[in-house]
Amino acid sequence: MTNPYLTLEGVSYTLPQGKTLFSHLNETFDSRRTGLVGRNGVGKSILAQILAGQLQPSSGRCLRSGKVHYLAQQVAPVSGLRVADLAGVGPTLDALGRIETGSSAVEDFNLIEDRWDIRQQLQEALERNGLGHLNAETPADTLSGGQAMRVSLINALLSQADFLILDEPSNHLDRDNRLALIEQLKHWPHGLLVVSHDRQLLDTMERIVELSSLGLRSYGDNYSHYAEQKAQEHQNALDQLEHRKLQRQRAESSMQEQRERQERRQARGNQQGKQANQAKILLDRQKGRSEATTGKLRQLHAASQKQLAQRVHEAAELIDKDETINLHALPLMPLTRQRVVELNDVQLPFVPAHQKPINLLLSAQQRVGVIGPNGCGKSTLLKVITGQLVPLAGSCKVVPQHVYLDQGLADLDPQQSVLEQIQAVNRKSSEGDLRMRLAQLGLDAQKVTGPSRALSGGERLKAALACVLYADPPPQLLLLDEPSNHLDLPSTLALESMLSSYQGTMVVVSHDDAFMSNLGLTERLEFKEDGWVLRPC
Repeated sequence: MTNPYLTLEGVSYTLPQGKTLFSHLNETFDSRRTGLVGRNGVGKSILAQILAGQLQPSSGRCLRSGKVHYLAQQVAPVSGLRVADLAGVGPTLDALGRIETGSSAVEDFNLIEDRWDIRQQLQEALERNGLGHLNAETPADTLSGGQAMRVSLINALLSQADFLILDEPSNHLDRDNRLALIEQLKHWPHGLLVVSHDRQLLDTMERIVELSSLGLRSYGDNYSHYAEQKAQEHQNALDQLEHRKLQRQRAESSMQEQRERQERRQARGNQQGKQANQAKILLDRQKGRSEATTGKLRQLHAASQKQLAQRVHEAAELIDKDETINLHALPLMPLTRQRVVELNDVQLPFVPAHQKPINLLLSAQQRVGVIGPNGCGKSTLLKVITGQLVPLAGSCKVVPQHVYLDQGLADLDPQQSVLEQIQAVNRKSSEGDLRMRLAQLGLDAQKVTGPSRALSGGERLKAALACVLYADPPPQLLLLDEPSNHLDLPSTLALESMLSSYQGTMVVVSHDDAFMSNLGLTERLEFKEDGWVLRPC
């Protein structure tokens, strides 16, 4: 189909507990490569499922042209499934096998249609995606999360769909496979909608559509253009709000002066009437006229104040309530040349036996990004540094004041509240100050006082980081494993700002090039065929 489309007409969705996620959405997604962005919890995945026909809206309707293929954010291989099934070609391959052994069943030929080379297509796709060691019969539940996602992406690209909808397709991919995905999607010939927080991927889109508390808003061009426009719109909205507040303040001052003048005239008239010894009936008439004038003035002022308040309210409604995340300044740390990490001929566990030992020396204020493909031992390296794993050989020395945040955020107690946990590491600051710091990160009073297990993935990461960075004193060494994986774009920008302000030694594992480039790294520790290499940025 040359002109695929998905059209929303007055679409609303209300959760079972009664909360309305979005309402009266109207938009058309055409053949342009489109990125759908928005804050965590705003309803992007729900909207993607509605567009794909997997979920019905509470009201309104969605029109589709052609075949739509949807790839969910979480790919969990089920026991008994094969790679062929995860790639979406299992039934077709089974039909081909039956025909090759003599079947003449019409349903088998219908399953294949014109895809007689599907076995070769699958194997070539596996090879292109660095999965040549797999085959159609490999059990799907033996795959890692990244491998399962890559096979599911093959499913999408082999689907012959008129429209692809991909929900966070790069989340579990290493750097090389992210770049390969980006290249593949550049050449996808049909409709494409990508729900993502990956700025590098979004920069290859032809249009960005944002879902926010204000509804759907379409921006032409890629993410960089969207970010510029969004920042300008936000500033314009803030300027307009301040302007209308100033207008209201000036108008209220002017009305106050009018009321005071009227009161002075009324008091002066009453006094003059008494001094002129006027008859009571004349005094009453004069007083009535004065009071009527004062009453009309009050009515006019009340109407004006209502109109001014409405204008301020309208200006405030144009500001995305979830737009801004404010940060509290991090404490200064003394400059020192102290050695923070020292690895001598360390042989990492759980990596190929032929991998060379690693030697690494890090001092205070170094900021190191760890880069390498899935399976090379990046997370293992962090666990060896922190003492969670013992090296097979060699020695490891590290300062005791260190914190490791793994992808599962194991250090954040799910039973305790965030407020209790941050108070445990910072006893100098008042409860009010700590609540304010958490609120600036988007964690309101209800979220910080309930058990942390109730938080979303992004909220839990911000809570864990707050407990680390706002500790007193802060740790000398901070080790982070894929910290931006669960964050929306504004939260990722806030995280970058937080980490840029951290003055200790930092070691970060991430496949997100844009994220890494904004951290002010001093070195990159990169895995090569001949071992780990530390290079200045």
